[in-house]
Amino acid sequence: MRATPAESRREAAGLRDWLAHNAWRIAVLFVGLLLPLAGFVMLAEEIHEAEALHFDDALLWRMRGLASPPLDAFFVLVSKLGYQWGVIPLDVLVVALLAWQRHWRNALFAATAFVGSAVLNLGSKQLFQRERPSLWESIAPESTFSFPSGHAMGSMTLAATVVFLAWPTRWRRPALLAAALFVPLVGLSRVHLGVHYPSDILGGWCAALAWVCGVHALMFRRHWSPPPATH
Repeated sequence: MRATPAESRREAAGLRDWLAHNAWRIAVLFVGLLLPLAGFVMLAEEIHEAEALHFDDALLWRMRGLASPPLDAFFVLVSKLGYQWGVIPLDVLVVALLAWQRHWRNALFAATAFVGSAVLNLGSKQLFQRERPSLWESIAPESTFSFPSGHAMGSMTLAATVVFLAWPTRWRRPALLAAALFVPLVGLSRVHLGVHYPSDILGGWCAALAWVCGVHALMFRRHWSPPPATH
């Protein structure tokens, strides 16, 4: 049965109201979930088919040309902060602080994001079994598979989770600034050290961002962001 003009106007008004209240959420899901997921799938297909990505070797050699003892030492430090010295302790600290403050939902969100990202990374490495770059002998060699980068996934997962948690608070801008500095530096360190292809870094970022946004959308589907962490 065809809708009457009045019914059509009411339906259109309802649609406008829904879009007005949910446009930002849709944009976040598109930028934070769908685009990274599509990017990861595209990279994964190329790597699964053993296709050489044209920018990988070129960027690795460009970074190699910048090598110097001070820069090498800096990126070794950044690389360690991007995993065992920084990301892992901070993951534990974030969950522990949220649990101590009895913000149980936020603590569960953070724990799920961190643990799930680590499991996803380990599973993806075993699935794709991409060998590490071997263009030169690295000063910080690795023995595990290459795609996706665990450092890239771990740093992006931590950054995205903290940004989501900080968004409704006054710490929003500092969290965004820290994420914008830390995540690229960690990724750059892995390329500079010659232990990852740039596509490994991009794949790790995409997988982590899609995972965290997916977990957030599932756990806080009625809100753009989690409830404030402070009363």
